Amino acid sequence: MTGPHLPMLRTRIDFFDACVASAVEYLRALWPEELTGVRIDVASFPPGEQGPDGVDRWRTDARTRRVVLYRVPIQRLAILHRDDDWHRRSYIESCVFRAVAELLGKDPWDIAPERYRHF
Repeated sequence: MTGPHLPMLRTRIDFFDACVASAVEYLRALWPEELTGVRIDVASFPPGEQGPDGVDRWRTDARTRRVVLYRVPIQRLAILHRDDDWHRRSYIESCVFRAVAELLGKDPWDIAPERYRHF
């Protein structure tokens, strides 16, 4: 419930989607040619069984030029030293940068030199 004197409600899903959109926009501005035709989607959970490295945070497919980020594992399995919006946003962005770097065969430090933070 909101009203003229109450702040708008912001859900975890809205926050996650906004962080992903911001990171993708940033990357598309830096790497327009490399990211032409790349689809970046968000899904709640990875399909199937847990992989050898645990629960997947994302999946890339070079053949279809697609990245799928899994919201629930990214949000729920993050170990942050400070649980605030800035650290949550930085972690989500770092997942986007790492997933896109994996798709492009580059290092995350190279694709997002001003914003990549390793968690």
